[in-house]
Amino acid sequence: MGKKIPIGIEFYKEMVDKDYYYVDKTLLIKDILDAGTKVSLFTRPRCFGKTLSLMTLRTFFEDERDWYGNKVDNCRYFEGKKISLCGEEYLAKQGAFPVISLTFKSAKLPEFGMAYAALVDSIAEEFRRHQYICEGGVLEEDEINRFRQIIRWGADEKNRDGEMVSVISLTYATALAFLSRCLKKYHGRNVIILIDEYDVPLENSYFSGFYDRMAEFIRSLFESALKTNDALEFAVVTGCLRISKESIFTGLNNLEVISVLNQGYAEYFGFLGEEVREMLRHFSLEEKEEELKKWYDGYLFGNTEVYNPWSVLNYVKGAAVYHEKTPKPYWANTSSNSIVRELVDGAGRDTRKELDELIAGGTIEKPVHEDITYGDIFSSQDNLWNFLFFTGYLKKVGERFYFDRTYITLAIPNHEISYIYNNTILLWFDTKVKTLDRSRFYKALICGDSSVVEEELKRELVECISFYDAAEQFYHGFMVGMLGGLGEYLLRSNREAGNGRRDILMVPEDECGTVLIFELKHVEKYNRMESGCDAALFQIKEKQYDIECREDGFTKFIKYGICFYKKSCRVKSVIEG
Repeated sequence: MGKKIPIGIEFYKEMVDKDYYYVDKTLLIKDILDAGTKVSLFTRPRCFGKTLSLMTLRTFFEDERDWYGNKVDNCRYFEGKKISLCGEEYLAKQGAFPVISLTFKSAKLPEFGMAYAALVDSIAEEFRRHQYICEGGVLEEDEINRFRQIIRWGADEKNRDGEMVSVISLTYATALAFLSRCLKKYHGRNVIILIDEYDVPLENSYFSGFYDRMAEFIRSLFESALKTNDALEFAVVTGCLRISKESIFTGLNNLEVISVLNQGYAEYFGFLGEEVREMLRHFSLEEKEEELKKWYDGYLFGNTEVYNPWSVLNYVKGAAVYHEKTPKPYWANTSSNSIVRELVDGAGRDTRKELDELIAGGTIEKPVHEDITYGDIFSSQDNLWNFLFFTGYLKKVGERFYFDRTYITLAIPNHEISYIYNNTILLWFDTKVKTLDRSRFYKALICGDSSVVEEELKRELVECISFYDAAEQFYHGFMVGMLGGLGEYLLRSNREAGNGRRDILMVPEDECGTVLIFELKHVEKYNRMESGCDAALFQIKEKQYDIECREDGFTKFIKYGICFYKKSCRVKSVIEG
């Protein structure tokens, strides 16, 4: 089968030590050095390789020491890699700097005290990793005491509640700047700071109700570490979203933001087409290229098209190891996708039309807003569309500049993202149906009043969100949702019956009740709905969809032929018995 497939492997050393299949992205090191930027913020969707990229930088640049202060040689991890061919100018930087490396992933917790404690613990752990400098004879006694106090408090902080943490917040708000000065004193070189997933605690705190407190702490932490820190060589920060400078990066004039709109560094987050083809060749899966492209390709970073790396790796492992035959929505399962649900829940009529257009394979155009806060996301639909774009739920297919604003044309990237929208919308509609009064609709159904049934269905179709690239699936799900509240009936969907497969059957609990049989059709032109209804009723009769119920003793039937065209429908019924 070849090398092992690295699902969820975020540590570069582990990738090399355990011989995982590695798509070589080490030229990121060269590009960062060539750019000479003081603070770089990379924003990319989740699971696009941000953490592995930072761990690669750490492994390359860090003057790593063991517990006793002895230097650890990491040169072997880059033998044969692309960066090793770039010349001495770059290799001279290898193992040359002290590195502070933090991840904020652990701060996704429901209360401020817990989330803050998780961040404090991460900071304390980084101090613990560098504890060897306390034995080097270069720090003053008060510095050593403060250093060890931060480690000790960090261990205790997990047991403190939200009221007590504010007492020591200043200590940790300036902790990275303090650690930088201590490391520079010991190593004699400026410090590289790497911060991964900086916006996880911000997103979490917004949805949990303590955004202002968390933003205040992170703003103070960044200002001391990235703005007024004369021991800083450079810093790299990653996240999914660019939080506005005014909110978090106050006064940070040395910051360069590299978002999905920028051409620079585009090839380092996600897999390029040739990298995917090489992976498929390695695992003898060349015949899977077209299917994999439809499901996981389509993202555009700058002008560079990339695949979702998380989904590609999972797909390759499924096909190569478990011999799975069909693709799956792997990325959809890495998050609750709550932002899509928020979009659907708050959708007005214009937004529903835009969703219809997107899911049908079309595009919409929106102005770009890169500088937003989480508090701004839901203040306008434009901000929400921007959030969906920057976090990977939409892709750019065009761009234009008009007066003083940039407008981008947006589309759904691939089948996997379509799956997220479709299933979120179906869930939303099912939930909505259960909360509304359907008594008029249900009464008309049981009486065979096709005109009222048609009227009620049309009213709901106007309000809902559809997706015409999978029209049959949508209309079937729509009808199942509408019928779900019909009490004293058992719903059977898409089952074999007579000489075919009927769409929907509603069987009453009482044998004296009326059986409802539904056959659904979808047409491409408005004037074909009438004939579509006739074809549906003919199919019910020809295929004998009622035979099973007649054998069970039922004698009363209402057969519905329903034909849909976009947001309209036609309903015909036949009453028997």
